[in-house]
Amino acid sequence: MKILVPVKRVVDYNVKVRVKSDQTGMETANVKMSANPFDEIAIEEAVRLREAGIATEVIAISCGVTACQETLRTALAIGADRAILVETDAELQPLAVAKILKAIADKEGPGLIIAGKQAIDDDSNQTGQMTAALLGWPQATFASKVTIADGKAQVTREVDGGLETLSINLPAVITTDLRLNEPRYATLPNIMKAKKKPFEIIKVADLGVDITPRLKTIKVSEPPKRTAGVMVPDVATLVAKLRSEAKVI
Repeated sequence: MKILVPVKRVVDYNVKVRVKSDQTGMETANVKMSANPFDEIAIEEAVRLREAGIATEVIAISCGVTACQETLRTALAIGADRAILVETDAELQPLAVAKILKAIADKEGPGLIIAGKQAIDDDSNQTGQMTAALLGWPQATFASKVTIADGKAQVTREVDGGLETLSINLPAVITTDLRLNEPRYATLPNIMKAKKKPFEIIKVADLGVDITPRLKTIKVSEPPKRTAGVMVPDVATLVAKLRSEAKVI
């Protein structure tokens, strides 16, 4: 069984995100970029399934500019067997990415797609669900545990009321939550091996996919800065401020 894992290149989670001066989006020039943390969890889970003998091949895929090759090399170093870059300079919204993933899935015939539940740059939480809908596959989102057996995936997911367990037929789409696993570090030997693994680059035009944006960003702005707190001399003053200013009493 092949497992397809989408990996997105995002601003590193340790970097303070800045808004562009024209307020059209986030500043990415000369900013450290890395693989989306949720996607690293997806890669780790796919590699574990291959190591357990359940999967035969793990394919990492990314969509975007040439620099996404670095992100895919990280996925290969973690343990993916080969990588595919769908190259484009266009802005890719979740629906466009889902269409690309469907085209690749139709070509590769995976038995499972494991994706991060969301990207930390836009927090859309849409691509996995849209991909499942386009493919007509069952889906299980926010997975904290995955078990594959007898052509089915048993997925435990965290919900407001506790834990929910779903059983879905393969092929399917699963999106990962933080508690699914802890991704391994890419060791130096594996980083060197990643350079020799198969790496395919495809132009998005060759897939015949319409990636025209459906949404338009009007303005991006930083949240207002919080004002400093105020020290009060006694409880009576605190109660008065809660009543008159905070209006919680």
